Amino acid sequence: MAQKNQTLGEFIIENQGEFKYSSGELSRLINSIRLAAKVVNHEVNKAGLVDILGAAGDTNVQGESQQKLDVYANEAFIKTLTNREIVCGIASEEEDDFITIKGRNQNHDNKYVVLIDPLDGSSNIDVNVSVGTIFSVYRRITPSGTPVTLEDFLQPGRNQVAAGYIIYGTSTMIVYTTGHGVNGFTLNPAIGTYYHSHPNMTFPEDGSIYSVNEGNYVHFPQGVKNYIKYCQEEKEDRPYTSRYIGSLVSDFHRNMIKGGIYIYPSTAKNPKGKLRLLYECNPMAFIAEQAGGKASNGFKRILDIEPAELHERVPFICGSINMVNKAEEFMQHAEQLKK
Repeated sequence: MAQKNQTLGEFIIENQGEFKYSSGELSRLINSIRLAAKVVNHEVNKAGLVDILGAAGDTNVQGESQQKLDVYANEAFIKTLTNREIVCGIASEEEDDFITIKGRNQNHDNKYVVLIDPLDGSSNIDVNVSVGTIFSVYRRITPSGTPVTLEDFLQPGRNQVAAGYIIYGTSTMIVYTTGHGVNGFTLNPAIGTYYHSHPNMTFPEDGSIYSVNEGNYVHFPQGVKNYIKYCQEEKEDRPYTSRYIGSLVSDFHRNMIKGGIYIYPSTAKNPKGKLRLLYECNPMAFIAEQAGGKASNGFKRILDIEPAELHERVPFICGSINMVNKAEEFMQHAEQLKK
């Protein structure tokens, strides 16, 4: 039973029985993410005072410029998860390949793999705009006792056992699900404890916010253009309000609370989309569905997409269910007219 004013630790212990494979490791894994989030939060909050702003001078596997905080957050989460010896593998948006981790006694018996975007929206950090971390957890599918393989990470999103995000904003929050609803916990910085501030979070079925980078409008598919025009029409319930932060975590979090839709479609420059299926879209889609929302690539449920590669990209539409349904209608109709 969700209760306000519980600590995150108390909530995890109380709800362990809901986990499909209740043996304690998943609870310890969430606790490890909680610890790493506090470490990253500490650095984010003093970013203007220490030499951690700006580019690190490297690019990640996607060819994107790495920010100093990208590198710091990546190292913090990998170090914490590795030291706790509770996962058998980690894949990060910032790493070329997955990392194999040995458990206690130097074996490969641990059950879970974690996929993580250590610092989503990191280009915003220089201008003091909210950023976040996104994580996704699966049970391995290769035999216990053997090193993890790529197969353990290339699972469809419907196989996730947990997913969540941390938002570093006016307050720092962890929002996560283990397949039994979505709950949010706010950090009290005075004592370093997360409290259960947002029980049973849900998307309103309808909303009045659309979040899309309209600077790319001319490069969008026709169906997306038509939906944006629909959002802007002068009708009884419209126009909708345009709100786009440029940090998936921040835009998603606002839309879940207020009701809205987030769209990052394919473009002429990125025909497969830009967001990563495994690090961003799958975990956010799992959270959205657990909160009564919907996530799609415009034609197919995100959680049903079979991944083909570790850093695969897909178009992403996510948010209030009626809004996503309407966006899909426009996209599918435009596709039919092309035939």
